[in-house]
Amino acid sequence: MREVSVIGIGQTPVGEHWEKSLKELAYESITAAVQDAGVEQFGALYVSNMISGQVTGQMHLGALIADFCGYRGIESHLIESACASGGSAVRAGILAIASGAHDVVVVCGVEKMLDSLSDRVVGALATAADAEYEVDQGANFAAINALAMKRYQYEFKVPDDAFAPFSMNAHANAVHNPNAMFRFAISKERYLKSAKVAPPINVMDSSPICDGSATVVLCASEIAHKFAGKPIKVLATAAATDSLALHDRFDMLEMRGVRLSAQRAYEQAGLTPADIDVFELHDAFSIMATLSLEGSGFAERGQGYRLALEGEIAPHARIPICTRGGLKARGHPVGATGVYQVVEVVQQLRGEAGATQVTDAKIGMTQNIGGSGATVVTHILGK
Repeated sequence: MREVSVIGIGQTPVGEHWEKSLKELAYESITAAVQDAGVEQFGALYVSNMISGQVTGQMHLGALIADFCGYRGIESHLIESACASGGSAVRAGILAIASGAHDVVVVCGVEKMLDSLSDRVVGALATAADAEYEVDQGANFAAINALAMKRYQYEFKVPDDAFAPFSMNAHANAVHNPNAMFRFAISKERYLKSAKVAPPINVMDSSPICDGSATVVLCASEIAHKFAGKPIKVLATAAATDSLALHDRFDMLEMRGVRLSAQRAYEQAGLTPADIDVFELHDAFSIMATLSLEGSGFAERGQGYRLALEGEIAPHARIPICTRGGLKARGHPVGATGVYQVVEVVQQLRGEAGATQVTDAKIGMTQNIGGSGATVVTHILGK
């Protein structure tokens, strides 16, 4: 298997893009990434998206975006793994190069969530849950995560305000990210006063509905020197699954997909959690950030929330997370999120993260989660 590097990155601001179509957003991030890499030709385009067919009425995005961007004739595919679509598409691109099928590929994540009313979008997102035993019983993802958060609070005697530092950290970091949706800090008081979505989850525990597109250009490391980009090596790519339904798990507070994908990534890279300088985790809800830290080996069971409470997740602390705002404050355009995470780790390893730059960052990890943990894709990148 050949070594793979990221040589180009591009992204659009995350937010409300009423004036732009899905393919226009994709064009913007692809063009930026290709220019960043200095690439003229590539072998394949992988597009990640979750809900376009239900919200915009458009599928077959691989061919659509290749055509619209002027790359008609190349190989192109749509990758869907719910909210983990972006991470899955990046993994597909990595494996295509590692196998020798292609020398250079482009991976674009894109999502238009605001072209429909919120009820329709929430319904589309719910298709990532168990349709028969969760969705048909009235559960959406806020409700499903609320069940997990309530159980966590009960088992480990954790008060509501213990999760506030996750949101506060994300917003504090987003202030310095020009592509973030919510570029403002929040106080603990604002967190506590925010409206409940599905108790105990409130608005400040939850990532927003939004539009956005992010792209990475990958190539075989042996030819990375031929291009203009600053190459960042892919040290590991790993994926794992768990049950779709939360109630089908042996332990609803153990994210088995997180644990397995992280373990496999560490083994591939020959690293441990102590070697990770920056971690872009999947904080779609505060409880998911907590369980991801525990499942990935950064905290013992029932102790993940303490990393936030004790200030250990800030850019200059022990395990910096969500350094560009995370899903909570940068935004969560679902099918694109996993690609945004890779873009942001590359920014950190290049030393391009501005005021939230992690000092001397050499190793970065991303973790993209689909559904309530049914699909998990973990990548480790190295300077």
